[in-house]
Amino acid sequence: MKNRNWTVTGVGAVALIGGVCLAVIYQGAAVAAGAELSSMLPFAAGLILALVGVVMVFSGLAPAHKKTSVHTMAMGALFAALCYVGFQYFRIDIPVGDSSTAFHLGNVFCVLAALLLGGVWGGMAGSVGMTIADLMIPVYVISAPKTFLLKLGIGLVTSLVAHGVFKLSRDKERKIPLVWATALSCTAGMAFNVVADPVVGYFYKMYILGVPQSAAQVWMNFNFLTTGVNAVVAIVVSTVLYLALRPALKRANLLPQV
Repeated sequence: MKNRNWTVTGVGAVALIGGVCLAVIYQGAAVAAGAELSSMLPFAAGLILALVGVVMVFSGLAPAHKKTSVHTMAMGALFAALCYVGFQYFRIDIPVGDSSTAFHLGNVFCVLAALLLGGVWGGMAGSVGMTIADLMIPVYVISAPKTFLLKLGIGLVTSLVAHGVFKLSRDKERKIPLVWATALSCTAGMAFNVVADPVVGYFYKMYILGVPQSAAQVWMNFNFLTTGVNAVVAIVVSTVLYLALRPALKRANLLPQV
């Protein structure tokens, strides 16, 4: 028990409670027809704060690990910025009723971050970068909490397969060729997203946002299409980028051993 970080756990609990209260206060105005951005932003921020609180509580209760290096933190921040750019500036919107889905490149950098930095940092890079992007675009504001959760999931699943199963960063322990280990790890992370994004979005829209089932179903059908295309692009591009960057990072002693 002495290895637990009770300060992080306590702050996380406060964030969780505060976030839930904020979301509850603004929910009615945020999900009403013709809702104003001034209501949607606090509602989305409350749910995000609650999710951050959950992450902090679990992080604080987990056994202490070695300290994170400044290099890892800097790379995490860089990838968060790249995730933001990949969604904000390399996106094709597909309007679906009052909502929208999109083809974009944000997932490429989330997966690449998980391959290089591990699941927590890779997932948080995607969560932070693409959640901020959502909050900057009115039509996606209300979806920002879902983005935060799912991008974290992409990073964790990708890293679990890459580093937990294939030992991607440890050449002496890896049993299959690097190309296959990389491609299969990317595929695992994006397969999670292809299923989870439309399904979680469907229930989020119905039970949190109060969207009629028929409208939620239409959105889910379109989202299966866009997430599928995004997945193929992310698998190919992130695999190529990782294989291209890995030798240079290794020679420079900048490839983390995850």
